[in-house]
Amino acid sequence: MRSKAALALKLAAFYGGLLLLWQVIYEAQIWSPYLFPEPERVWLSLRRYIDNGVLFDSLADTMKSMVVGFAIAFALGMIMGVSIATFRWLDETLGSLVVGMQSLPSVTWLPLAILWFGIDSEAITFVVVLGSVWAIAISARDGVRNIPILQRRAAQVFGASHWQTIRYVTIPGMLPSMAQGLKLGWSFSWRSLMAAEIVFAPSGLGRLLELGRDLNNMGLVIGIMFVIVAVGLAVDRLLFNPLESWVQQRWGLSGV
Repeated sequence: MRSKAALALKLAAFYGGLLLLWQVIYEAQIWSPYLFPEPERVWLSLRRYIDNGVLFDSLADTMKSMVVGFAIAFALGMIMGVSIATFRWLDETLGSLVVGMQSLPSVTWLPLAILWFGIDSEAITFVVVLGSVWAIAISARDGVRNIPILQRRAAQVFGASHWQTIRYVTIPGMLPSMAQGLKLGWSFSWRSLMAAEIVFAPSGLGRLLELGRDLNNMGLVIGIMFVIVAVGLAVDRLLFNPLESWVQQRWGLSGV
């Protein structure tokens, strides 16, 4: 309890200091108030969209697109990663494609998404999937490769079939690597989604960001940026941190 309270105080002091520095820079008038609004103006701009419910509706639309796209990317990435690590001929063919696609910025898929699917939710899902599927596949491949070969041989000695080995040895053994891979894939998907919503989404946080630009409302732009960061932090602390802790405890990696 004391450590948690100390951490909360540190965070409060840190972010309070940032707000104070922000206000000091604003008072110094280094930039125009139009370009660099004070914290109060940002809060008032954001509160307007909180009161009318637009912010929560936009957040719901964004999270819906994110969950659907990431779920598809997870399924495809797991299948590709396990297959690449299991079958050598796939590693020599599909594996090189996965590595190459990982180096391709997800924003480059936006023109194709618009041409193939139009300005629709399917286009956003397409961008989100391609933003993270390669990272998940690479993490799954590395997770399988890190499993000691003796574990697979032991399963075969006890009569396990190929698919039983994958189910009871490969998938559990790859979880330590996948925990970090899922976190990385989520961050890639999140950035891809924001880019897609800014360009052509009819709703969502990215659309609100673009609305702030159209209205020359820098307070709204900065406020939505804070919301995007807050959602990312919340997902990391509430989902991926507990997942990593569970994996470390389950596999005895806490002291590593």
